[in-house]
Amino acid sequence: MNVSRLVRLVVFLPVGALVVELNERSLSILEAIVEGHIASGEPMGSRTIAKQQKLPLSPATVRNVMSDLEEMGYIVSPHTSAGRVPTDKGYRFYVDTLLQVRNLSAQERHNIESHCQGGNLRTQELLKQAGRILSNMSSYTGIVLAPRFTSTVFRHIEFLPLSQGRLLVIFVSRSGLVQNKIIEVDGAMPTAGELEQITNYLNNSLNGLTIQEVRSHIVDQMLEEQALYDQMLSHALTFSSEIFSADVEDDVIIEGVANVFNQPEFSNIDCMKRLFKAFERKHDLIDLLDKSQQAEGVQIYIGSQSEYQEFEGCSLITANYSNGKQTLGSLGVIGPSRMAYSQVVPVVDYTARLVSRALEIESE
Repeated sequence: MNVSRLVRLVVFLPVGALVVELNERSLSILEAIVEGHIASGEPMGSRTIAKQQKLPLSPATVRNVMSDLEEMGYIVSPHTSAGRVPTDKGYRFYVDTLLQVRNLSAQERHNIESHCQGGNLRTQELLKQAGRILSNMSSYTGIVLAPRFTSTVFRHIEFLPLSQGRLLVIFVSRSGLVQNKIIEVDGAMPTAGELEQITNYLNNSLNGLTIQEVRSHIVDQMLEEQALYDQMLSHALTFSSEIFSADVEDDVIIEGVANVFNQPEFSNIDCMKRLFKAFERKHDLIDLLDKSQQAEGVQIYIGSQSEYQEFEGCSLITANYSNGKQTLGSLGVIGPSRMAYSQVVPVVDYTARLVSRALEIESE
């Protein structure tokens, strides 16, 4: 994501039937508008921009350039203000072309490391910690998409008898993901010895398989008639079928929701309701995080480019995390389009790397 600036960067963009040259002066002014608006939240005027420019430009010259940038759709004048603010297109161009990502300080790296070391943490707690540190360090909302249940690898299962013909089933994946489920037992409850046999059989025969492979294995076994004559095996297949055939809803961890609602962009009650609904429903957020896993490195989605109206006026910065063998999920930060990209991008990137390292050690 770190973009080296050339001494002279020229970009040609089609505008109608013409080709317009976005020269160094135009780039410099666009950069000043974006970064000034990120810092202040206020529209940027020509006099303010002229004072900031290293080039000797008059406010009138700056106004002419701003007029061109507005015509090309990179900035817009809000209401009757004389200043300009970036559009989603302007932010996109800034992120792809002008953004210079800063390095994290030693203290910032230490803060992330202290929250994202695996140690004795279960996967869920590690991911929650990652969401919290993302929120705290960005001052926006941290989000983490937990590993897909069907892609997790079987490590261990345990059955604990409850009252009234029910069993508590505890499943642990190789990455440390824990799923608990209560199932109803038809007929007589297996004895403690039989439950131990069932547990040993499943742990030995399913170890190392993904849940998708576990499902196929169970179906194949149940189709074999001889399985029906072995009571222990019949119980084992019946119980595991109930556990692993059910659809498990994908989980997204959201930390620091209040942070994003404290931003002035969301002071409008309708905007707040729309975004809160997206957080509560989670479906679109999961879908967006899912798409981010199709690419490598840090991904940035800006406003309307996310294709979801709920996230209009927002930006989402994500990175994938893995266990060294496969991508398990993604994490990131959601905030206003007026986001401090140069500060948030390295936080997201470093957090994803540390979570991956912790999960890689855990899976060994």
